[in-house]
Amino acid sequence: MARQKKSVGFEQSLNELQALVERLESGDLSLEESLSTFEQGISLTRECQSALQDAEQRVQVLLEQNGTLIEKTIRWKYPALIADYQRLCQNHVDAALQQLLQAPSTELERLYQAMRYSVMNGGKRVRPLLVFASCQALGGNIKQAYGAACAVELIHAYSLVHDDLPAMDDDALRRGQPTTHIAFDEAYAILAGDALQCLAFDALADETLSPVSLEQRLDMVKILAKASGAAGMVGGQAIDLSSVGKTIDQQTLELMHRHKTGALIQASVQLGAIASGQSTPQTMQHLSEYAQAIGLAFQVQDDILDVISDTQTLGKQQGSDFEHAKPTYPALLGLEQAKQYAASLNHQAHQALADFDHNADQLRHLADYIVSRRN
Repeated sequence: MARQKKSVGFEQSLNELQALVERLESGDLSLEESLSTFEQGISLTRECQSALQDAEQRVQVLLEQNGTLIEKTIRWKYPALIADYQRLCQNHVDAALQQLLQAPSTELERLYQAMRYSVMNGGKRVRPLLVFASCQALGGNIKQAYGAACAVELIHAYSLVHDDLPAMDDDALRRGQPTTHIAFDEAYAILAGDALQCLAFDALADETLSPVSLEQRLDMVKILAKASGAAGMVGGQAIDLSSVGKTIDQQTLELMHRHKTGALIQASVQLGAIASGQSTPQTMQHLSEYAQAIGLAFQVQDDILDVISDTQTLGKQQGSDFEHAKPTYPALLGLEQAKQYAASLNHQAHQALADFDHNADQLRHLADYIVSRRN
């Protein structure tokens, strides 16, 4: 006769498993007692795994039955994996971007085709993820962050289109596809980039996509403008161009990347916090420290990948930094020290979130993802 399983709570099973492990670690058990305790531990582990699989299947059924409701009540609050969270965020921001990228007239269709091509042909959507995760960290409703999420991705896309131009980095591949000036032509690439930049501020100021106060929307526009222009991303690109072929120190390299890459990443976190409607000077300070750390870590990891990855995985030409004689962290510090520096920045990011509760877990996961990604 099969033994009837006792109904034991998941938390109780974990507590019992912990107690068994402590008994084994004590070293006070005989060989026979150790074997028996080990077998009990294996049994409990299997029960816990089974319970987790069952819960996952039940949630999946509920999602299929009523995905919108469950997403609002469960998935946005308790996403199990960063990959799952990433897909959800991508779906939301991509749907909003598609609406923004519809040509208003047939005369503008080719321009909008170039814009859609530049934005919608892949991309990890790291910056919109940071917007949503920052909004969520303060207990905000992510619907309030749609405008910010679209805006930072549009600015990012415009910067890539212009960076790839012959007058800049002269790259032929982006996200595994021909760059915009190759797929269309140089003139349309310039126009598409210009239009994407303007559209970003339009989305951010839109009260439907950014349903916060007028004052908050104005603050968000100021933050994004500063992060995008000479005081941020464009300024960093200028420092980058003037540093090609030169030997620079780590301080100058960090100044360049805190502008070129870090400024928009920091803006993404700040915009998400403001969109939540629940930011304070203290939380903004902690989130800014977090964003500064991951913004620099993102570029350090980019430099590392340019050395250790391949063109197919990267979706762009591997070794292009070396080919263009650009200053990088592996070139300056050595590959292993660059990896250690990325890990140190990741630690700084986690420390900045020490006072935040579980609502900030996705920000923590994103920090880990940034320094462990392979493309």
